[in-house]
Amino acid sequence: MENDLIDIKKAEYLFGLLGRQISYSFSKGYFNEKFKKNALKGYYYTNFDLDIIDDLPPLLDSLPNLKGFNVTIPYKEKVMPFLDEIDEEALAIGAVNTVKFLEGNKLKGFNTDVYGFEYSILPFIKPMHKKALILGTGGASKAVSYALDKLGIEHKYVSREASRDNSIRYSELTKEIVNDHFIVVNCSPVGTFPDINACPNFPYNFVTKNHLFFDLIYNPSETLFLKKAKFYGAQIKNGEEMLELQAEKAWEIWNY
Repeated sequence: MENDLIDIKKAEYLFGLLGRQISYSFSKGYFNEKFKKNALKGYYYTNFDLDIIDDLPPLLDSLPNLKGFNVTIPYKEKVMPFLDEIDEEALAIGAVNTVKFLEGNKLKGFNTDVYGFEYSILPFIKPMHKKALILGTGGASKAVSYALDKLGIEHKYVSREASRDNSIRYSELTKEIVNDHFIVVNCSPVGTFPDINACPNFPYNFVTKNHLFFDLIYNPSETLFLKKAKFYGAQIKNGEEMLELQAEKAWEIWNY
């Protein structure tokens, strides 16, 4: 932690990840390795682990060298009122995962999760993949929904309590519903390290070889959700490539 503080103060170009309980995060290691490989001296990426989103303004005031930051659970929606501008796509999604500093220290929000998910899942889409189930209703699920709309794939949300017109409860999942939706995307944090023995309460026994299971989680690389789906013959994909793609898109946004 002490070395991290030294690097934050020394960095000429500082970037970071805003979230809560994010010590597991992929982003810090990914970007700092990128800076090292590309010999970008004076660049550093760190975690901004905040208990409440209201701590954001004083944090920003204390970091004049901050050039941009990513946003993760649970602040993808909560960060929006703190921004001066929001990109049209992020506004339509209702969630922000990338923030860029504009002239006059103004903040503009973007969503690169859509790009990351779309181009990560696209190579796996087959003709039978016409409908999807989205597990979870948070900020990430909104980006997935937007991407599926772009791909022309119908979808329903699944949660413990149905809260939208196109959502159902886990307890309502039948064999007919599961076999009518050959894509299943876990957008919930259930199964993330260290809670690796947990998984969404899905009827895995209805899964077939025609199913594609996608988990936004990347740590562990194969969650219990994916292991159970694979056991029944489904094709599986974790969220690591999605994260790499969205990270590179964020880097592009910060630098254009």
